[in-house]
Amino acid sequence: MEAQKYAFKMKSSTTTTLKDDSLSLSKTLVPYTLQFLLPIALLPIVLLCIYFYPLFLTKSQTNELHYGTISSPPTPPYPVNNKIKAENNSCDYFNGKWIHDKSGPLYNGTTCGTIKEGQNCMTNGRPDSNYLYYRWKPNECNLPRFEPNTFLQLSKNKHIAFIGDSLARNQFESLLCMLSTVSKPKPVHHKGSHWWHFASHNATLSDYWSPFLVQGDERSKSGPSFNTMHLDRVNERWLKDMDGMDLIFLSFGNWFNVPSIYYENGLVLGCLNCSSFGLNYTDIGFYVPLRKALRTSLNAIVERKRAKGKEISVIVRTFSPTHFDGDWDKAGTCSKTEPYGNGEKKVGEMESEIRRIQIEEVESAKAKANEFGGIRFEVLDVTELALLRPDGHPGAYMKPFPFANGVSEHVQNDCVHWCLPGPIDTWNEIFLEMMKWDWKGQPRSEE
Repeated sequence: MEAQKYAFKMKSSTTTTLKDDSLSLSKTLVPYTLQFLLPIALLPIVLLCIYFYPLFLTKSQTNELHYGTISSPPTPPYPVNNKIKAENNSCDYFNGKWIHDKSGPLYNGTTCGTIKEGQNCMTNGRPDSNYLYYRWKPNECNLPRFEPNTFLQLSKNKHIAFIGDSLARNQFESLLCMLSTVSKPKPVHHKGSHWWHFASHNATLSDYWSPFLVQGDERSKSGPSFNTMHLDRVNERWLKDMDGMDLIFLSFGNWFNVPSIYYENGLVLGCLNCSSFGLNYTDIGFYVPLRKALRTSLNAIVERKRAKGKEISVIVRTFSPTHFDGDWDKAGTCSKTEPYGNGEKKVGEMESEIRRIQIEEVESAKAKANEFGGIRFEVLDVTELALLRPDGHPGAYMKPFPFANGVSEHVQNDCVHWCLPGPIDTWNEIFLEMMKWDWKGQPRSEE
């Protein structure tokens, strides 16, 4: 443990010269003066002992102090505690830079059979491969390379559920590919979700499609051109299975920035960009609905834990920026082949606000969970590290060989999801470090 240094400033007192004829009076007053000043003089020594007392404790005593104290939550805006405790050390894994790494990924489009066509960039004919040879280097430490055997060992007899949008599925499939290098999973039929079982460790990974987390309907080509969301009702698709989950990974955000109608208590709360559909509702933007949806979901997890008593871990992934040079399906492209350097690209206002909301709601859920323990809330903050990788998206190679017949007037690009393998594999490397602290015989945080 690194001790904090404290500086103490003492104010000096001045004395005046006594006159010779006051000597007798001085002798009389000195004992009383010393009696008054002595406690004041000893006060800094007492404070030093209090401040540095933990330095003289044994390791076990220090841990007892740390885990036995529950501090009150900070007031908004909540600061981000990016320190992930792993192996009794701590590191901020979320601030750093991308550096060249000749080792490359653990898998490819040939060795992993579960990659969706839209993310199988190399198999689809992407000509450059340099994007595969970068790794994330945190400023304070090294991020270990993903260890599939370690992940499976920590997941033994457990169910890890990814819940959210297509980026949740993107990360889920990245994880499947990395784990498949040491153990082949088998698909398990489960209505409303995708389950994979690793028999070697009796571990289950699942993916639940729930882009709003709460109950709702997505816009579609054959139906309404806007979303509908019930912000006070959790999506039963994943809620009904929650008792069997040991770790819940929530991943959402991109579906909120499209025309939507929001409901609360069965009544219309407002909408987003609905005037073009002839609907006379108040446009309330999407920040408030996004916050309400996340709060409803986290509260449901806390209440279920309170009722059932089962320990559970919850991780919320922060918003992953897109890299369109233009608009989706309107000649927007992402053709860069190198990462951004530090300081070259800043997080946008929208991305920053979504991230802030997500972090604040997780901190609020932590405070509620502290009432009874046994539940862990954390944030996987990918916003900055994802922002710096405009080269990691499928782009035009979301489809096989898009330029085989020459360059057409319009080629659709995917600048939201990530190539597999690609930068999204790093999210799972950090995820594993979080799991090491949570499940490798370490005490659960009640902070």
